[in-house]
Amino acid sequence: MSLSSKLILNIKVMISIVSFLIFIGFYALYYTSQKTYVSYDRGFELWIKKNTKPTKYIGLLLLLSAFMLLLLEKALGSGTLVFFILLMTIGSLIIILSPLKIIKPSFVIILFAVATLIEYYN
Repeated sequence: MSLSSKLILNIKVMISIVSFLIFIGFYALYYTSQKTYVSYDRGFELWIKKNTKPTKYIGLLLLLSAFMLLLLEKALGSGTLVFFILLMTIGSLIIILSPLKIIKPSFVIILFAVATLIEYYN
């Protein structure tokens, strides 16, 4: 085994990073839907509404990369289970909180920064 492959295999995947990838991927796919209505002028949501085709590819790529990271870290059975549990939980929160305009970029960054720090120092 070469040094680079040993380094790749020894990287610890943090659940908070995978959760952030799932959040961004699902959020992008949520706003590409024709049924969602953007009632406020945030650059990210407006860009998603204008460029739905590349956003779908980006969202699917983020979800697939999160799934692959979990497969590398947790193996096939438990990685798949954790991925779908995270996808259902984060997806439900996005669907419930987005119409209420609670999800703001600063809130998301602070939330995942705190989760990453707690996970790192735990």
